[in-house]
Amino acid sequence: MKAKITEHSIRLFEQKGFTETSIQDIVDSIGATKGTFYYYFSSKEQLLMDIHMDYITKLLEKQKAILSENGSCKAKLHALVLMLLESIKTEKAKALIFFREIKNLSGEKLELILQKREAFRFGVEKLIREGIEVGEFAGHLDANLTSFAILGMVNWSYQWFKPEGRKSAAEVAELFMDIVLHGIEKA
Repeated sequence: MKAKITEHSIRLFEQKGFTETSIQDIVDSIGATKGTFYYYFSSKEQLLMDIHMDYITKLLEKQKAILSENGSCKAKLHALVLMLLESIKTEKAKALIFFREIKNLSGEKLELILQKREAFRFGVEKLIREGIEVGEFAGHLDANLTSFAILGMVNWSYQWFKPEGRKSAAEVAELFMDIVLHGIEKA
């Protein structure tokens, strides 16, 4: 039942937004009572936190696996970009909620998610630093700013990326990597 509540909530939050979706809307969508909701979640914010935590935990696990692989920094960066696009493709509603609805978390819940987001960003920054050190990436780069730029470009794609569109996740990842590695200036 907890999974069913979460699944229906994700759809409602995607369609109506977190603040416009009531607990009554959620329980009505599954034919349950508010008591059932409160058996599994202490509040609507706790439900939102669980959705955020599930999404970022999976991303961190996938990032850890990619970063621990053998291979070049470029290959790992490409794998990270593709993984993020694939997660947006396969879990579009969760991605949308993760990026759009964070403003509805507060206190310790917000702080925990922000820490996990920062841990993910730091993983990208560390990879950029390593790439600079081994000579794969330009030595003048600011690894901190570069990690924000890459994640900003990729994460914003939840707004416009359509997996059924004219470009696949792999093709978008290739284009992003070309922009990151070569820029847009004509050689």
